[in-house]
Formats: sequence, C-alpha cells, structure tokens
Amino acid sequence: MSESISNEPISNDIRNRLQWSLLALRLGVFVVMLMWTIDKFVNPSHSIKIFEHFYAISGLGENIAYLLGALQLVLVFAFVAGIKKRITYGLIFLLHGGSTLASFPQYFDAFNNLLFFAAWPMWAACFALYLLRDADTKFTVGKAA
Repeated sequence: MSESISNEPISNDIRNRLQWSLLALRLGVFVVMLMWTIDKFVNPSHSIKIFEHFYAISGLGENIAYLLGALQLVLVFAFVAGIKKRITYGLIFLLHGGSTLASFPQYFDAFNNLLFFAAWPMWAACFALYLLRDADTKFTVGKAA
C-alpha cells in the first residue's frame, strides 16, 4: 500500500494514522467477539437458545457449545494477533455477517430491537479490516495477509 488514488505516495503520517485506526477497529471487533465467545463457556444454554432461535439449529448440547466456544476462541485470538489475516479476518467477517443477517426479522421491529442495529457498523468494520488487512500491521504477528 504505497500509493493513494491520485498516484501520489502516502505520507508516513497518513500511513501511521491508518495503522492506528485499523488497530482500533481490530481491538473493537475483538472485544465483541471475545465476549460472545466467553458467553459460550459461561452460559452455554444461552448459546444453545441463540442457535435454536436465530439459526433454526436445535438439539445442541452444552458440549457442542463448549466446542464451538473453543474453536471461536482460537479464531478470535488469531484474529486479534493478525495471524493468517486473509483467513482469520475473512472468517470473522463471514461469522459476524451471518449473525447480522440471521437477526434480520429483528430489524422489522426496530424500536424494540435497537441493539441489533449495532451489528451493522461492526460488520462494516470487519469488511474494512478485511479489505485493508495488508495495511493492518500495528502489533500483529503476521505482517502479510
């Protein structure tokens, strides 16, 4: 990422601000995803109810909730560390997108479900992180996508 749209080099100041901005987005997405992950361990019955209500998947037991939580935990920590960005940033984008779209009926009763609308700017942040993953190098383990 060495040129802007006008083909002029990007200044070090702008590159630095971009990296800090991407770090802030990555940390913000991480906090939300981490809390959803921890919920699978602390309150597996909540996760089971979410899968039943929003994804029409019933019959998940606590062990499956724990397994999904463990897999998600690995993904979330790899994401925040910037490991294999094409894969981890992409999976975070897809997982969050799936949960955002699975909640679609809630948007029709907007004023009784206002918190669901917070999913859209977070999904946009996930999209921006995926598109700009090569520039997101501040405090990452993996520098390349």
